[in-house]
Amino acid sequence: MKVGKITRISGPLVMADNMEDASIQDICYVGNLGVVGEIIEMRGDVASIQVYEETSGLGPGEPVQTTGEALSVELAPGIVSQMFDGIQRPLDVFEKKTKSTFLSRGVKIPALDHEKKWHFHPQAAVGDEVVEGDILGNVQETKLVTHKIMVPIGISGRVKAIYDGEYTIDEVICVIETTHGDKELSMLQKWPVRRFRPVREKLNPDTPMSTGQRVIDTFFPVTKGGAAAVPGPFGAGKTIVQHQIAKWADVDLVVYVGCGERGNEMTDVMNEFPELLDPETGESLMKRTILIANTSNMPVSAREASIYTGITIAEYFRDMGYSVAIMADSTSRWAEALREMSGRLEEMPGDEGYPAYLGSRLAEYYERAGNVVTLGSENRQGSITAISAVSPSGGDMSEPVTQNTLRVVKVFWGLDSTLSQQRHFPAVDWLQSYSLYSDDVNEYLDQKLGVDWSGLVGESMRILQKESDLNEIVRLVGVDSLSEKDQFVLEIAKELREDYLQQNAFDDVDTFSSIDKQYQMLNTIISFYDEGINALDLGGYLSELLQGTSTLRDKIARMKNIPEENLQQISDIQTEIKETIRDILQKGDMAND
Repeated sequence: MKVGKITRISGPLVMADNMEDASIQDICYVGNLGVVGEIIEMRGDVASIQVYEETSGLGPGEPVQTTGEALSVELAPGIVSQMFDGIQRPLDVFEKKTKSTFLSRGVKIPALDHEKKWHFHPQAAVGDEVVEGDILGNVQETKLVTHKIMVPIGISGRVKAIYDGEYTIDEVICVIETTHGDKELSMLQKWPVRRFRPVREKLNPDTPMSTGQRVIDTFFPVTKGGAAAVPGPFGAGKTIVQHQIAKWADVDLVVYVGCGERGNEMTDVMNEFPELLDPETGESLMKRTILIANTSNMPVSAREASIYTGITIAEYFRDMGYSVAIMADSTSRWAEALREMSGRLEEMPGDEGYPAYLGSRLAEYYERAGNVVTLGSENRQGSITAISAVSPSGGDMSEPVTQNTLRVVKVFWGLDSTLSQQRHFPAVDWLQSYSLYSDDVNEYLDQKLGVDWSGLVGESMRILQKESDLNEIVRLVGVDSLSEKDQFVLEIAKELREDYLQQNAFDDVDTFSSIDKQYQMLNTIISFYDEGINALDLGGYLSELLQGTSTLRDKIARMKNIPEENLQQISDIQTEIKETIRDILQKGDMAND
């Protein structure tokens, strides 16, 4: 272990000399306290070290020890249901060891429990030829997650021995005979967080990831393996959107990274997720969730590492063949950590002081998402869906983090402060948002549901866009200047906004809507629109139509509160629409006679 000396300290940046044997990305222990840092720049024998803990109290001349290892995560059973900090220190163990709710400096604890025994069930047998990525066996980590023990990357050969039973993550569970000798394997793997885990092939992400949020699944869907951004001003509901997706997305695992956000938001996750039940298994959602917390009161530089820690863990479970969703809240705070370190290094700044390489760093992160064929001989497929909040100051979407993010993601859920002030959640602006996956997803749902889903979605969006155009006229000359058809369009657009797009995250029924329920609800509203326009074409009057359907429109407004098991009630409303409007037309004909 090479020992250098501190020469200068500037906030989280420490300069040290006599470091000629060190390398960029080496982990160091800095000062007498031994705080953790990472070398981010080398000039001769002088190293610039990004320290992941508070540096106050350190002074020039104190020792700097290098480990010769890159910042890595431990990957083994025991990782699910845990909450780590940005460099994978388990916060519950940290609290027990330090007997404090605050992060003490220089504390060294293992990321995972190395003493707990797990039951390893072999899948491979003696004599089997295996390659990197093949499954050796399984550990039932939680009731929702079967942890698959894989052959480490770079190893292939013949299984010489494999053991069934209870083992710690460090004990030998398999021996592989390779061309370079026998390799003893345990359940523990380590992987550098800044290096992506290799895959065999990247596939086109075309399978939708259902979130249960109607505005997203219907108009701006994301696919498994896709990338989405949720920009919006303070208070617009970015965190609510991410929490809802983390709760209800049809994925196998969720990695939630709280990067620079307020601590109470992570507290909400910790309090809510254990109580929420997975809709398919009835088990706690926490049993498929991994939390990484580097909140606003924790070291700034560790924010930058937290994103990479999260995506590396996601890649590990993707390689098992799972679909994983990673939430980053928010990449703006991560970018601020980049800006902080870039300024300390006196690099030439780019837009608004952010480093010139901001765009490439964001692209590198999102590039690690995707739908892939994993390594191994089984042709497993896994996916990582990256969903990140962006927090532009004052909602200014032209700022660098938002613009660089939109260059690489294919889904934009733009949040509108006006909608949030009107208590319309999710506050996704349907006129500004977009999804480049819409065509593939709509085609997929057309085939899966056996209906014209694409037609319903297109007609609904046309009505909402028409409403926007008509509102300009209404503001100038009043609603009475519109034709009865246009006034009816405004009524239907109101139903789409308030009865379909608006969703109550705190209501046990309305918090989640399946694709089947979304189709039934949307089809009902569009059926009412079609029947109403047809009635007006046949000579009906708007006043009679609205008066005669008041009870019916109340039922449409209450569709969102109909449980999933009672969707026949929504179908009955569609039948009632036709009968009610037919009766209105017949009464109108009799009155004319």
